[in-house]
Amino acid sequence: MEAALPAWFEITSFVVLLLILAADLVLAYRRPHIPSTRESALWVAFYVGLALVFAGLILWQGSVDHAAEFIAGWVTEYSLSIDNLFVFVIIMARFSVPRKYQQEVLMVGILIALVLRGIFILLGAQLIENFSWIFYIFGAFLLYTAIRQAFEKHDDMEETENGVIRFLRRRIAISDTYDGAKLRTVIDGRKVFTPILVVFIALGLTDLVFAIDSIPAIFGITQDPFIVFTANVFALMGLRQLYFLLGDLIDKLEYLHYGIAFILGFIGVKLFFHALHVNELPFINGGQHVDWAPEISTWTSLAVILVAMAVAVVASLIKIRVDARRAPEVEQEPSESSPAE
Repeated sequence: MEAALPAWFEITSFVVLLLILAADLVLAYRRPHIPSTRESALWVAFYVGLALVFAGLILWQGSVDHAAEFIAGWVTEYSLSIDNLFVFVIIMARFSVPRKYQQEVLMVGILIALVLRGIFILLGAQLIENFSWIFYIFGAFLLYTAIRQAFEKHDDMEETENGVIRFLRRRIAISDTYDGAKLRTVIDGRKVFTPILVVFIALGLTDLVFAIDSIPAIFGITQDPFIVFTANVFALMGLRQLYFLLGDLIDKLEYLHYGIAFILGFIGVKLFFHALHVNELPFINGGQHVDWAPEISTWTSLAVILVAMAVAVVASLIKIRVDARRAPEVEQEPSESSPAE
């Protein structure tokens, strides 16, 4: 077992991260605006740099393995958070959220995600501590999630969300128009909720689904609750700026979900091997550990995750360029054929 990180370091880290998140929330609400590409890029670079600095601090206070686990977990959660943005784009478009107020809405969505992931991390840590066989379930769930990620569309979530929204509209007075980023407004002297409430609930449902998917994935890399939680925090920090930086491009990263599916499948297999390695189930190998089951190292996991994401992003960008070159040719074809007619 690795030595735990010092308690003072963990407590200080939580306090500092809480202050950064609070400052980010205040900034989003006091300056509602559409960030420029340059502003968004600088913020994303700042948060990525902050995560790398934090990895260095973990290396200083812990070990190389601690730092590698944090980076691998952060990259995994970051890739899943980027996938989360696909659904955020759909929600913002479906409910016609004014672009000026999307920062505040995204920030609330991120805070909901942090709370849900914190709850799932505590539950997951307790399950792992008391039931080693939970790794079999985590592994099977991640393999199922990988298949779903590869073959299902994000629009498949709409039916569930629409059902919840119809239920709300029948029981709660909700206006048809926004009043800035206000949750409630006054119409004809009566207080009613604005569509922002519906957007928050849609984001919450989305965050719940992604929390269920992402927590088993990172527990396949490290079982340290501190590293699991901080990797999630850093993955979500700067997510709203990334939303504006990628803009319409995020919808065009066609192969990204295949890269994420591969990562989830890989970690699912890794969890199965780990479950066999620590096996205590009586109907598997007589309740004994399975010696031939390999333990995939954190460094191998990190390499696989980085390569999978890089291949998916590069392949998507190549396809965007190829499609852009073909577009003028398709447009010219009708005009070229018309003289012959």
